[in-house]
Amino acid sequence: MKKPIYLDYNATTPHDPEVIAAMRPFFEEEFGNPSSSHYYGSKPKQAVARAREQVASLLNCQPQEIIFTSGGTESNNFAIKGCAAAFGHRGRHIITSQIEHPAVLEVCRFLETNDYDIAILPVDEFGRVSVDDVAAAIKPETVLISIMHANNEVGTIEPIAQIAQLAKKHDIILHTDAAQSVGKMPVDVNRLGVDLLSIAGHKIYAPKGVGALYVRPGLVPEKFMHGAGQEMAARAGTENVLEIVGLGMACEIAQRDLEKNMKHMQSMRDRLYAGLKKGCDPVKRNGHPQKCLPNTLSISFLGMAANRILDAIGTEVAASAGAACHSDTVKLSAVLEAMNVPLEWAQGTVRLTTGRGTTAADIDKAVQVICAAVKKIRPEG
Repeated sequence: MKKPIYLDYNATTPHDPEVIAAMRPFFEEEFGNPSSSHYYGSKPKQAVARAREQVASLLNCQPQEIIFTSGGTESNNFAIKGCAAAFGHRGRHIITSQIEHPAVLEVCRFLETNDYDIAILPVDEFGRVSVDDVAAAIKPETVLISIMHANNEVGTIEPIAQIAQLAKKHDIILHTDAAQSVGKMPVDVNRLGVDLLSIAGHKIYAPKGVGALYVRPGLVPEKFMHGAGQEMAARAGTENVLEIVGLGMACEIAQRDLEKNMKHMQSMRDRLYAGLKKGCDPVKRNGHPQKCLPNTLSISFLGMAANRILDAIGTEVAASAGAACHSDTVKLSAVLEAMNVPLEWAQGTVRLTTGRGTTAADIDKAVQVICAAVKKIRPEG
């Protein structure tokens, strides 16, 4: 059976062949513990150090500012819980937004049960947070702001640099979840002005189960994992050398090929949108038309149910829904709801995301398959 065309790169990415090649020695031969002082620990220790340099180079920071984690979710938990615990004496007010990933919103809800005051900001019709709303939400006791860099569902890029200026003015810590933006657009922690930034390996062609957290020098969140002194004594536990090496190589590739990959993904995304608009109008594109990830297309089909579209195309095109549909009820995504996308559009929302491996032939075939399914399912009149 021929595999479906993959248009779900925001969910996860395949392993880059160069990443697999870099990891192979640490799967087959170099099994040593990087904390060991003898021969077998030497190459693993060097490999972790090299990977830290590769991640830091991509983000334009120093290697000692990178802490390896098990992924984006842990990085977000580490950043938010760690700062809440370490700086709670300064204030217990945290600002976030309606469109954050559950790995941020659920952490904030947990903190709310521990007497933290959480402000959840709205977004505009494009899914963008207002800097004025952030300014208005700041209180004397605000200790942390956590706003994602780019949204995973609609691709909208948030005004992080402007929010950072506000945060700095008020001496507030700023964290951003950059799991979706790293590798798809320039991500420079100095230009953004953030204090903490989360990345996830499996979004940038590295393995699942590895990520990193950038922490600004001088900022010391509460330890996430207690034990021995790994990761600058911030996150104990024997390093996952195999996957850390994979993440490092993935970051090196992302930096090396960023411009080329951005242009390719955007070209494929735009070709996809043009084809769908021409072939199965009426359609509605969600998210900001310019301030958007180059690979992300959230598209709504009027009066339809996303699950029916995905069921119809599933053997030929792999994609994600923007709404969860069950019999007579429709559960909208929190992101589309926050953007006030009308129900008749929102329930028929599909997320299509391109990647490095997407070809023009893939796009043309996907357009053909999706349009045929929509025309077959779409109610008459």
